[in-house]
Amino acid sequence: MAVTASAGYDVVDRRRIELIEPGLPAAPVEHEVSYLGDEAAARMVAAARASALRAASASLDQLAASLPGPVVSMSLRAWPLDFPGDIAVQRRPPYQSRADSVMYCQVLAECAHERGWQVHLYSARDVEAQAAGILGQRAGDVLGRPRATLGPPWTKDHRVALAATIMAASAA
Repeated sequence: MAVTASAGYDVVDRRRIELIEPGLPAAPVEHEVSYLGDEAAARMVAAARASALRAASASLDQLAASLPGPVVSMSLRAWPLDFPGDIAVQRRPPYQSRADSVMYCQVLAECAHERGWQVHLYSARDVEAQAAGILGQRAGDVLGRPRATLGPPWTKDHRVALAATIMAASAA
């Protein structure tokens, strides 16, 4: 899901973006490679990652082309920067449950860097509170207004994404 906001925190676009091509497993480490040997698992994950690069790149190009102005940054949920890259390690707890989401975040960060966009990482746990601290009394209006003006869906994930854009703008 992508939420795009203007410098004034108005939601310009919200959409679901495809991160993997049809026919490939969306969660190869968590759900697909448990029955494979390490070499075959690494091949499957590499194929999923290559697909994710193609699909995410196409989705981001479509998004950027549809916006009234240029994209300057992307906010992504933070992942452990020391997350292991070895598939044999990723297949074991505690990494198995996060390996796929980390892969997608890394792919999106790579796509953003290729386009010259800044990448901001955020903690989903506290980004709304941090954005509310920046916005002050306007927080409820800014974070809640899109639900009234755009209509459903406007979920907690959408609010978190908007809050992350606010944090990115304040960091700039």
